[in-house]
Amino acid sequence: MIAVVIPCYRVKKHILGVLSAIGSECEAIYVVDDACPEHTGDHVESECHDPRVHVVRCERNLGVGGATIAGYRAAISDGADVIVKLDGDGQMDPALIPRLIRPILDGEADYAKGNRFFDLEGLSAMPTLRLIGNSLLSFLSKLSSGYWNVFDPTNGFTAIHALVVRQLPLDKLSERYFFESDLLFRLGTLRAVVCDVPMPAIYENERSSLVIRKVAFEFALRHAANTAKRIFYGYYLRNFNIASIEIVVGLLFMSFGIWFGATSWIEGSQQGVPTTSGTVMLAALPLLVGIQLVLAFLSYDLQNVPRDVLHRRLEPPRNRP
Repeated sequence: MIAVVIPCYRVKKHILGVLSAIGSECEAIYVVDDACPEHTGDHVESECHDPRVHVVRCERNLGVGGATIAGYRAAISDGADVIVKLDGDGQMDPALIPRLIRPILDGEADYAKGNRFFDLEGLSAMPTLRLIGNSLLSFLSKLSSGYWNVFDPTNGFTAIHALVVRQLPLDKLSERYFFESDLLFRLGTLRAVVCDVPMPAIYENERSSLVIRKVAFEFALRHAANTAKRIFYGYYLRNFNIASIEIVVGLLFMSFGIWFGATSWIEGSQQGVPTTSGTVMLAALPLLVGIQLVLAFLSYDLQNVPRDVLHRRLEPPRNRP
């Protein structure tokens, strides 16, 4: 069964149009009223007569992540096989759902997500601030998740296999705007296969409730924490290889080179003594070696993207005749 989860908060004027555009390939639709002040859930129940639509109500505002998780749980309890997450503001085309779920149905991926950066000409519709912000967030997400092959991490148009959802620590996922990025990190710890699906960028008169200047510092800290946890889990707790040595030794060499060079320069400046070539080499050599080792680690990490589809290994064995 293909299910669609739509977290709803202040999308009353768009939701009916979104629901009417969802094709017959989806057998169940969960509209999650995230304590919406516009009472979107009541509006859907009174105006939408599609038997596939079910309204899930949150007692308090959980945020887009918390509302999506509530929808995931409802879909799984009803026996969904693949769960699509679709925003209710009309910025995602439901006609693209067959394209989004195809890699999962074909057994090529565990999680598929939209990528608005595939069509470069269509990016003219995206506000410049969002374009820059998404590019920076994409790089940070690559570091924290290990998925160097995907882009546009905050894209909320996603599909995931239900067996993979069951493996996720849903209670630990971020419930607010960091949800999609945190989900990628958690999928990385499971070694699930993630792929991008091209989609156009659609922007009309809607104002995003995500204010970049308010979340930039929070996102940076969360990505840094997830990067540290990912490296520890993947290169020390669950595995140990040459890259495990390269990153530690590289960072130590870089730190020593920077510290020694800075302290030598400060002392020479205070005493009016020029820095000798030997001192410069003692600072530069470990710094250069450290950079090379860190680059070697990144090269290994780039090749370490998960490639074995997880949900195929989680499926129960078929009965042989």
